[in-house]
Amino acid sequence: MILTNATVATMEAGYGLIEEAAVVIEGDRIAWVGPMAALPASPAPRTDLGGRLVTPGLIDCHTHLVFAHNRAAEFEMRLTGASYEEIARAGGGILSTVRATRAASEEALLAQALPRVDQMLSEGITCIEVKSGYGLDLETELRMLRVARRIAVLRPVAIRTTFLGAHAIAPEYAGRADDYITEQVLPALHRAHAEGLVDAVDGFCEGIAFTPDQIARVFAAARDLGLPVKLHAEQLSNLQGAALAARHGALSADHLEWLDETGARAMAEAGTVAVILPGAFYTLRETRLPPIDLLRRHGVPMAVATDCNPGTAPMTSLCLAMNMACTLFRMTPEETLAGTTRHAATALGLTETGRIAPGFRADLAIWQARHPAELSWRIGPTPLHSRIFGGRLDA
Repeated sequence: MILTNATVATMEAGYGLIEEAAVVIEGDRIAWVGPMAALPASPAPRTDLGGRLVTPGLIDCHTHLVFAHNRAAEFEMRLTGASYEEIARAGGGILSTVRATRAASEEALLAQALPRVDQMLSEGITCIEVKSGYGLDLETELRMLRVARRIAVLRPVAIRTTFLGAHAIAPEYAGRADDYITEQVLPALHRAHAEGLVDAVDGFCEGIAFTPDQIARVFAAARDLGLPVKLHAEQLSNLQGAALAARHGALSADHLEWLDETGARAMAEAGTVAVILPGAFYTLRETRLPPIDLLRRHGVPMAVATDCNPGTAPMTSLCLAMNMACTLFRMTPEETLAGTTRHAATALGLTETGRIAPGFRADLAIWQARHPAELSWRIGPTPLHSRIFGGRLDA
C-alpha cells in the first residue's frame, strides 16, 4: 500500500511535518516515508489522500477501561456539596465500583468495555493501556486482565495490560494494608504473570492508598518477575512517589500535580515519562496544576492520557484530553500530540510505534485535517477519516 498526496506528521522531532508526502507500507510495517517527489518506483496500489493529515495512531497510555456500573450518582452528590467521606459512607467511591466489578462475569465486563473501546477507535487510537484494580481480590483482578486481553482479539487495537492490585485497600482489609499486599496483591501478581496476563505493574502511592514502603514491596516483586513498573504519584499530596518510581526505573509516573523539583530531577535522570491526566483534574475541580514548566525545564517527556474510569475521569476522548491539557495546563498542541504518540509509546515501553518511520509498525490515523494543531483545538466530534492498524485499512 502506498499513501500519496498527504501531509505527514512523523513525530520524529516535534511534528516532523512533511508536506506533499507519501508513505509506503509493506505488510504491517512502514517501509518508506518522504516527499512524493522522492517516492521510489513501486507497482503497489496507491491511495490518494487529497492532502489529508496522517499521524501515528494515537496511544492512550493510562486507562481503567474495564469496570462494571458507573458512578453518575456520586458525581451528582459531589456537585451538591457532599464530601469524599460522605460519598464513601453512602456506599460510593472506588469501593462501589469494586462491588459491582466483583459481581460481574467476564462476559458482562467485556460487553461493557467494548463500547468504550469503539469510541476510542473512532478517535484514531491504535493502542490502549488497560489496568486492573477494581477487583482487589485475586480472582477479580485476573478476570479484569483476561477481559483486557480479549479486547485485542475482538477489535483491531493493541492492548497493554497493567496489574494494579495496589489501587486501594480491599474493604475486608480495612486498616491492614500490609496484610492486603501480602495475602492478595502479591499472590495475584504472581498468578497474573504465570498466566501471561500482565505487561507492567502499577500502584497508587497516596495517603488514602499505599505508603512508599508498601509500594516498594510491590515493585520488588515486579522486578523479580522481570516486569516494568509505573506509579500513580503526587496526585493529592507529595509522598515522593515520583522519586520512588524513578529509583525503580519506572516507565512512567502519572498525575503529578504535587510533583517537586526532587521528583522531576529523578524522573529526568531515570528517563521516566510524566503522564498528564487532565480529565481527573477537571472532574474533581482541582486547583493545583501539574508543574508543566518544571517538567520542561528538566527535559522530562510528557504523555497525555484519558485516565478513563467510572469515578474521576469518565471520558473516552483522547482528543478532548489533548484539548484540556492545552487549555487547562498550557501545554502546546505539539506537546500533546507528542504526548499521545511518541511519549505515550515510551510510557508503555513500546519501541516500534508512536512515530512514522521505516521499520515502525504501520499504525496510522488519517484525519480530515490539514495541520496537527486541529486535533487539540477542536471540541466535539474528532475529524478522523480512517485508521490503519498493522498495515490494514479500516474506514
